[in-house]
Amino acid sequence: MPASLDNRLVVALSSRALFDFEEENRVFEAGDDRAYMRLQLERLEVPAKPGVAFSLVRKLLAFNAETPQVEVVILSRNDPASGLRVFRSAQHYGLPIERGVFTRGESPWRYLRPLKAHLFLSTNEPDVREALAAGVPAARVYPHSARASEAHPQEVRIAFDGDAVLFSDEAERVFQAAGLQAFQQHETRQALTPLPPGPFKPLLDALHRLRGDANSGMRLRTALVTARSAPAHERAIRTLMGWEVEVDQALFLGGLPKGEFLREFEPDFFFDDQTGHCDSAAPHVPAGHVAAGVSNA
Repeated sequence: MPASLDNRLVVALSSRALFDFEEENRVFEAGDDRAYMRLQLERLEVPAKPGVAFSLVRKLLAFNAETPQVEVVILSRNDPASGLRVFRSAQHYGLPIERGVFTRGESPWRYLRPLKAHLFLSTNEPDVREALAAGVPAARVYPHSARASEAHPQEVRIAFDGDAVLFSDEAERVFQAAGLQAFQQHETRQALTPLPPGPFKPLLDALHRLRGDANSGMRLRTALVTARSAPAHERAIRTLMGWEVEVDQALFLGGLPKGEFLREFEPDFFFDDQTGHCDSAAPHVPAGHVAAGVSNA
């Protein structure tokens, strides 16, 4: 039978999301891709340092201890020759990554469709926007984010913003158009009406299915970290209940900066649609910007 990725959580990510290629990338951005290629080949035997998404990938792949549950694919603007170092570095760290697409400068987002990816992580914002427009959960990685804590080796921890990430931007539009009081009144009136799904709902569903795997020894812990506060909290909770998916923690912060709260949760990754929240988070945890919704129009 032909190979298939059906029934797996598929994560696609760029080489810079997985590994720290910031020094090499400065050569690439200088406009000399051949110099970049030579540098990567010169360093072929030098394992790249872990990047922002390294912890998330390593832990997700650990779910495959008994049966294949997760597939990680490199989807990169690198040239194929530079891709050699990516695979060599993955091998060095014991990451069983077998598939990769290298496009030498062209946007690779179209390959997300045949992969049926549940998540795309990249440092390239146009690629992220293209992926989101195609219906794939995607985030622009902050390459200088803090690396994930090593305090929870058997637990994948992921934190999500609510509006325009897990949920649609319906309520956020009310807030931006009419202010906080109108937002609170709107959400109170709509408390029993589930919010429409946002761009990361498919990932949340896939993670919920992964949560049911008890054979790998790995656990999954999720958190909703939102600027909402009471009484607007109720609609968010009821929406998740209506979707029949679980989150383990919910932080209703009422506009407080999220960074220090995320530092205490210690996620392997945090997703938010607002750059201000990502800026607050990045000194403490791995962070990615979801360029979706009215805040990113």
